[in-house]
Amino acid sequence: MPRAVAGPEIERLIQLLARVPGLGPRSARRAALHLIKKREQLMSPLASAFEEVLGKISTCRVCGNIDVRDPCSICVDETRDPTLLVVVADVSDLWALERAGAINARYHVLGGTLSPLDGIGPEDLNLKTLIERAHDGTVKEVLLALGATVDGQTTAHYVTEMLRDSGVAVTRLAHGVPVGGELDYLDEGTLAAAIKARTSL
Repeated sequence: MPRAVAGPEIERLIQLLARVPGLGPRSARRAALHLIKKREQLMSPLASAFEEVLGKISTCRVCGNIDVRDPCSICVDETRDPTLLVVVADVSDLWALERAGAINARYHVLGGTLSPLDGIGPEDLNLKTLIERAHDGTVKEVLLALGATVDGQTTAHYVTEMLRDSGVAVTRLAHGVPVGGELDYLDEGTLAAAIKARTSL
């Protein structure tokens, strides 16, 4: 077992950073050391930002986005097309599409994808409110912006079947999204092209 090289407080910081996606133990140590060296410029403002966000963060009751207001900034934006609803698996996918700036629509976050192997079924996803939104008379098109993974495609087929009697057009991202790809890791150009070339299901 490796020895601790710093006090328990610093080791705790490293362990917490190692839980962040994309950071392993080595990267967490480097990040912690960098934060400590730049504590006035980085660590102190970061701690303040965490404290401020912690008290204000909420999940939007309409779409499932994460924001400091509920309903979120996107749901209350009157310049967005209310007839187009973009369905994503996770908030990170919503943010990726927003970074691409290729679509000015409203969103719906499922909170994951169907995955029988992981025990994730329809009851674990935010499907009930999606069906309600699709049947409210405002939405004309539901764009399934789900990853091109097996679970993403399984979810897309399931949602398509659930919306068959809604009278809305169900479309999906074009195949420019690579098979096995996750939306959050794609560049903005690929996302924009995939949205523009969406097809009916």
